Amino acid sequence: MMISTGKLVLILLIVLFEGSLVTSKKGYSSEQPSEKGDGYSSKETSEKADDSSKKSSGKVPYDYSANIECIKEPEKPLYGGGIISAADSSGKKCPIKNSVLKVELKKDHHYALSVWLKFSKGTGDITAIIVTPDGKFNTAGAIVAQSGCWTLLKGGATSFAEGKGDLFFQSNSTAEIMAESIALQGFSFEEWNAHRDEVVAKERKKKVKITVECGGKPLPDAELSVEWVAKGFPLGNAMTKEILDMPEYEEWFTKRFKWATMENEMKWYSTEYNEGQEGFEVADKMLALAEKHNISVRGHNVFWDDQSHQMPWVSKLSVDKLKVAVAKHLKSVVSRYAGKVIHWDVVNENLHFSFFEDKLGKDASGEIFKEVAKLDSKPILFMNEFNTIEQPCDLAPLPTKYLAKLRQIQSYPGNEDLKYGIGLESHFDKPNIPYMRGSLDTLAAAKVPIWLTEVDVTKGPKQVEFLEEVMREGFGHPGVKGIVMWAAWHAKGCYVMCLTDNNFKNLPQGDVVDKLLDEWRKVPEKPKTDSKGVFEAELFHGEYQVTVKHESLKEPIVQTVDLDSKSEAAIKA
Repeated sequence: MMISTGKLVLILLIVLFEGSLVTSKKGYSSEQPSEKGDGYSSKETSEKADDSSKKSSGKVPYDYSANIECIKEPEKPLYGGGIISAADSSGKKCPIKNSVLKVELKKDHHYALSVWLKFSKGTGDITAIIVTPDGKFNTAGAIVAQSGCWTLLKGGATSFAEGKGDLFFQSNSTAEIMAESIALQGFSFEEWNAHRDEVVAKERKKKVKITVECGGKPLPDAELSVEWVAKGFPLGNAMTKEILDMPEYEEWFTKRFKWATMENEMKWYSTEYNEGQEGFEVADKMLALAEKHNISVRGHNVFWDDQSHQMPWVSKLSVDKLKVAVAKHLKSVVSRYAGKVIHWDVVNENLHFSFFEDKLGKDASGEIFKEVAKLDSKPILFMNEFNTIEQPCDLAPLPTKYLAKLRQIQSYPGNEDLKYGIGLESHFDKPNIPYMRGSLDTLAAAKVPIWLTEVDVTKGPKQVEFLEEVMREGFGHPGVKGIVMWAAWHAKGCYVMCLTDNNFKNLPQGDVVDKLLDEWRKVPEKPKTDSKGVFEAELFHGEYQVTVKHESLKEPIVQTVDLDSKSEAAIKA
């Protein structure tokens, strides 16, 4: 299908008028349905998981695949085009006069969009818009496309009303947009949730076998207590220096989280605000506290590319002096914490900002990654960016641009074999869940671990509901390997989202996190060994403390077993 950009001028004006692009502190926000009736049912998600899985057994499975190469000929449409007719889904040989595709949308359905796009000439951004029956313009996704080859866009939108809708594309280029293999597949909320459950069952759980012996013989009918203690899927939170002087904060945090990020204390402006006056005492103490509780820490961050977060003395440095200061700071922070952190956010937000690239050259990020790896080779090295999965209207950090920047860093001489990770800050307002999943599909095709590194949701009547949806979507995606929330406690108020009040009593946001922690570490009730002294079950990955009670034992056996990397464990009295 060939779409003339000129035909989109009127449509584009309407989109802008309707407020499809709304500026915010973290980039842009796509228009969403009004608060009335626009929520996803968290209750359905948690209470109807088993039932929804059964319902979806005969339905269309979700396709998590994505081709991230620009190819000569587009692949066939996913889902056979879904609700898009064959003529519209494969139309590059038969251009249509109308630039808008009419579609019939169902109420309370997530729609997964996939389409191969290219320009007749040049390079630019292409954005997909879905207009739902309630008149809302939803940005379903965007990519960087070019002429000469086809690029896949994956995204989507949610319809909260039933009736006729529109799908169209817009661009900042004057060239013609060519679209091929368009697919729009609808899934009810129950079906969508069932897809998550299927991923959880496959990726987060495993069938385990625990054998209990006493005196070299099986111990049948033994009562077991199985409790998660460590490892498994990483779910953590940011923490602040207040934790050092507040035992109640320390207790609340450490009983929940085994992964953490220091909110600001490891950043350059915290360790050397004044030139030459380095101070790592606070970060050192926070790391010691984490180690005491067996909490793994993400190193955040080596450098931040945002001009507004540079110290005045750094901003004023000449290029030569800046190179010296960068090298000095990099060596100081990375050497100090080498072997003590599991990740480094090497260059923070280098898609939105470019302080170091502007000063030191376009390969500054690649060089910094290389030098960090020389000093600390074990941690995974991350780009860390906002709005890549949150806001499809923010064109700076699009998944295709994220991957292009990652490739640039990987291709820098000496960087081929480094350990890379994709860091997605995940600061959400009103999440577009289909866009989130489609973007994760695209990023996961790079075959490096994805972490949601700073998850929060802005305040509003749907904050708790949206937080649960985002957390479940991340946990239920096969490409996501960890989640850290950005809900560090401050006496004067949190950055965006608090989990507790100032007495460390849970707020509703904290309650939903606890609910998810309990659900994702759940074990069978009253487990027992069988006649052969064996207990078998489906458990979430992790280390578990197992307590064995039996009338033949003078006292219970207590042992920690690794069911994270292994599927079998033996307990012997």
